[in-house]
Amino acid sequence: MNQRNLLEVDWSKIPAPTDDGGAAHLKGMAVPPISLLATNDTSVTLSALPGRTVVFGYPRTGEPGKIALVDDWDMIPGARGCTPQTCAFRDLFAELKAAGAAQVFGLSTQSNDYQAEMAARLHLPFPVLSDERLELTRALKLPTMEVAGLTLIKRLALIIDSGRITHVFYPVFPPDRNAGDVLEWLQENPVKT
Repeated sequence: MNQRNLLEVDWSKIPAPTDDGGAAHLKGMAVPPISLLATNDTSVTLSALPGRTVVFGYPRTGEPGKIALVDDWDMIPGARGCTPQTCAFRDLFAELKAAGAAQVFGLSTQSNDYQAEMAARLHLPFPVLSDERLELTRALKLPTMEVAGLTLIKRLALIIDSGRITHVFYPVFPPDRNAGDVLEWLQENPVKT
């Protein structure tokens, strides 16, 4: 299937993911000290970051005009929508920061080179982290799916306060509303000082 417009999606025609319990263990967990390569050419260790961090994970972003990973990508529950989710975080970035997010990151198992192209094309004001070696994914036992021989992170968002996961959004659907849901949660749950 050809990737047409990655942002215009009729969510009523896309199957919603169900809560399979794959993220139930995450709230309260300490993030392990694993460094991930970011699209701004730095290494980021989420466990070492002070304050509140928002991390939204997703399977993989597509490239306009390119062939999808598999023909039925859109029919895999939770697969479609990585670009709309990412663009929503981009569009609400200033509001997320104003609501207490010291840092915002995207996260996928795609390579840093792939992510860097996407970050530049979409004009992202935040870095995207590559867990291409699945180190963080395995250490946190993040929910994953196997597609075309690849291990992909199922869509979720984490609120991390000084290295500990304090809230989890999972499953996420529709993806383009995730940033707004995170913003609402941040506004209702200010950082404790």
